Amino acid sequence: MLSKAATMEISINRNGDTGTLPEDDSLEQVAKLQWRLDEKVGSSTITRDLQQVMVSGPNLNETSIVSGGYGGTAEGIIATSSIKGSSMQDSSSSSSMTAEEASRGVAVEKLDFMKKWGLNTYKCTKQMISERFGRGSRTVDLELEAQIEVLRDTKRKYENVLRLARALTNHLYSMVQTQHALGDTFTDLSLKSPELRDEFGYNAETQKLLCKNGETLLGAINFFVSSINTLINKTMEDTLMTIKMYEAARLEFDAYRADLEELSVGPRDAVTMARIDTAQEQYQIHKDKYERLRSDVTIKLKFLDENKVKVMHKQLLLFHNAISAYFAGNQQQLEQTLRQFNIKLRPPGADKPSWLEEP
Repeated sequence: MLSKAATMEISINRNGDTGTLPEDDSLEQVAKLQWRLDEKVGSSTITRDLQQVMVSGPNLNETSIVSGGYGGTAEGIIATSSIKGSSMQDSSSSSSMTAEEASRGVAVEKLDFMKKWGLNTYKCTKQMISERFGRGSRTVDLELEAQIEVLRDTKRKYENVLRLARALTNHLYSMVQTQHALGDTFTDLSLKSPELRDEFGYNAETQKLLCKNGETLLGAINFFVSSINTLINKTMEDTLMTIKMYEAARLEFDAYRADLEELSVGPRDAVTMARIDTAQEQYQIHKDKYERLRSDVTIKLKFLDENKVKVMHKQLLLFHNAISAYFAGNQQQLEQTLRQFNIKLRPPGADKPSWLEEP
C-alpha cells in the first residue's frame, strides 16, 4: 500500500487545489499508522543511544558528522579521523613544498654564481691572451710596478740570506757538538794518563770554553734566523698576497674596460644600449675595486719598507757583534750582546722533560 501511495499521481484542479481520490482516506490512515510506529521506534532508539553515550562517553577519534536526519544513510557520514589525516597530509605536503622551494632557490643561486664566474673567467682569460700576444692594452702604474719589482727582488735576496744563515747554524751546531765530545775525551784521558795530565787538562778546558761560547753564538744566530724568517714569510708574504689581489683586480678592470670599448664602437640599437649600460656598471664596479687595492698596496709597501729597515738594523747589529765577540774569544762581550737584545739561552737538555714529567 505504501509503494502504491508513493507512486500514485496527485491531480490538481484549475484552482490549484489537489483533487480528492477515492483511496485517499485509506492511504492517509495507513500513513498515520506507519508514522506513529516510526516515532515509537525512533524515540526508543534515541533513548538507548543517549544512555549508551552517558555511560561510555564519546570517542573523539570515532566521532562522526552526519549530514541529514537521524537514521539517514551512511553516505553523509564523515569520520573525524579522516579529517585529521587530511590535515596532516596537507601540513606534510606544505612542508615538503617549502623544502622543495628552498632547495630550488639554492640551486638557482648556485647556477647564477657559476654563470657569473664563468663569464668573468672568460673575459679575464681573453684579456690575458690578448696582452701576451700584444693585441690588448693593459693599465700600468709605472711607479707602483717598480716598487713591486724591488720588493720581489729583495725577497729573493733575503731568502738567500736566510738559507745561508741556516746552513751556518747547522755547521756551528755540529762544531759545538764535536767540541763538547772532544772536551769530554780530553778530560777522560787526563785522568788515565798521569804523564800528560796537564796537557790533556788544558785542552779539555779550552774545548769546554769554546763549546760554551759556541752555544751562546748559536742562540744569537737562531734569533737572527727567526727574525729574518718572520720578515720574509709573514710580513713580506702578506704584502705580496695583497699585490696578487691587486694584479687580479687590474686584469678584471682591463677586461671589462675592453668589453665596454668594444660595445661602444658597435651599432646603437636598443639591445646594444642595454648591454652598454650593463657593461658600464660592471666597468665602474671593477674600476673602484682596482683603485682600492692599488691604494692598499701603496700603503703596505710603505709600511713594509719602514718595518724592514727597523728589523734589519737590529738584526744585522746583533749578528755583527755576536760573530766578532765569538771569534775574538771575548766571552764577556758575547754575553753582553745577548743581554742587549734580550736573548735568553736555554740550558742544555731544556727541551727534554725531566724523569718526573715523563709518562
